[in-house]
Amino acid sequence: MDAVEAAAARGEVTGVTVHQMHALHDRPSLHGAYPDRLRHVAYFLSPVTRPCYLAGTVDLVPNHFSEVYSHITHRTNDPLVVASASPPDRHGYFSLGLTADYTSSFIGRARFFLEVNPRMPRTFGRNQLHISQIEGWTTVDRPLVEVPPAAMDDADHAIAAFVAERIPNGACLQTGIGAIPNAIMTALRGHKDIGVHTELLSDGMVDLVELGVVNGVRKVHNRTKVVGTFALGTHWLYDFLHENAAIELWSVSYVNSPLIIARENNFVSVNATLAVDFLGQCASETIGGRYYSSSGGQVDFARGAMYSDGGQGFMVLHSTAKGGAVSRIVPQLAPGDAVTTSKN
Repeated sequence: MDAVEAAAARGEVTGVTVHQMHALHDRPSLHGAYPDRLRHVAYFLSPVTRPCYLAGTVDLVPNHFSEVYSHITHRTNDPLVVASASPPDRHGYFSLGLTADYTSSFIGRARFFLEVNPRMPRTFGRNQLHISQIEGWTTVDRPLVEVPPAAMDDADHAIAAFVAERIPNGACLQTGIGAIPNAIMTALRGHKDIGVHTELLSDGMVDLVELGVVNGVRKVHNRTKVVGTFALGTHWLYDFLHENAAIELWSVSYVNSPLIIARENNFVSVNATLAVDFLGQCASETIGGRYYSSSGGQVDFARGAMYSDGGQGFMVLHSTAKGGAVSRIVPQLAPGDAVTTSKN
């Protein structure tokens, strides 16, 4: 992306649109530096893109994560995919490392240019491409983005206990990142034969694998494998993923498909929300009517779990905010709040 940004700054490109789910690096184009040359379209707002969206210099496409690949293909013509990757192996295959998501669906269907980082772990699943399938590549040596586990408080552990006691041995689990998901994974340390089929792989999953709690032996699909579509955590997680054949990253159109999720028995989906009303409508992407993030994969997993034999879907949140001064369980959602997961 640095090269694309530089080309726009020099006036060498015009009318280019960058489609990206979750931008983590700030760039001049996000702030409207080259409005006729380079425009950014986000599919999930991050701390970097959130103020830019509110300022009108970044666009946001409402979506379910499972459908992002389809959205991009319908909005692009001859796309060039710029992606990070691990160095090629002795067979000439690159790994997309910490991700598969919508990027891997473009393999064999679009041109690729890779930024190869020796620090990127080599992962398995459906996120490899051969040197013959790329337009070119460059080498960088920069630290990977790390997100330390969120600190857990008494409320997080209390919520986790309510959820964990309802998760049976042998269940197949999806959970996200944050204090409550971390607390839930801590509360599951006494469970057995847990499977993982999840959007996000985080540090908390490593403990459960190394303790033998997660082994996937009762999964219907990809038995014995931990399946995700991207990973975000610390260097400890990334080292664990490197050349670990027990972990597989698949495209988000597969991992987040409600049809695939529904085929697993006893599927447990755990998602966080920001507010819920008395009808059960969950506003997970807006605060006070202003966009904060986007839908992500929440509805994908909520619907998939609903159709799973023995499946359960949990929406978790602290009941209050601002030191107990504001209730997050409300008779009606705030004006302008978007309903992410419906009452149904």
